[in-house]
Amino acid sequence: MAQRKLGRPADQRKALLRNQVTSLLWHGRIETTLPRAKEVRRIADKMVTLAVREYDNSVQATKEYHNEKGQIVSLEVTNDMPSKLHARRLMMAFLYDFQETKKKDESKSDYKERTKGKNHPVVEKLFREYGPKYRTRNQEKGANGGYTRISRLGPRRGDAAEMVIIEMI
Repeated sequence: MAQRKLGRPADQRKALLRNQVTSLLWHGRIETTLPRAKEVRRIADKMVTLAVREYDNSVQATKEYHNEKGQIVSLEVTNDMPSKLHARRLMMAFLYDFQETKKKDESKSDYKERTKGKNHPVVEKLFREYGPKYRTRNQEKGANGGYTRISRLGPRRGDAAEMVIIEMI
């Protein structure tokens, strides 16, 4: 796989790209240099493509178990199909875990209740927001890809590196 070296050793480069792709998907836009943005775009488009293909591959299942009183309790659960599970694991292997931020007027117990059961909020955002949004966009335009936009800001003061904003469109 050919890629830009970005003037860093492999481990630092991979960590930098993982961090920037995760930030882009979480916040929707980031400011960085042009070569970094071009690499981030490649990876982010692949993540969004996985989400577009697999976001609705789920199946409803009924789960039965015995509670502490010996009664049979049935529960309706949503399970991922194998292809969606594979896509989810690929995303979780690459993206960092961001924690949802606590709102200003939110108490600690309210925050815990709101975030309970959300272990990987960036992956969930990919499947819940970006997947449906970009699938409808792809069907309307009849094209796949092109989920990001790079806008140039000009040279950075100090080293004159070309600065850009990369954002999800």
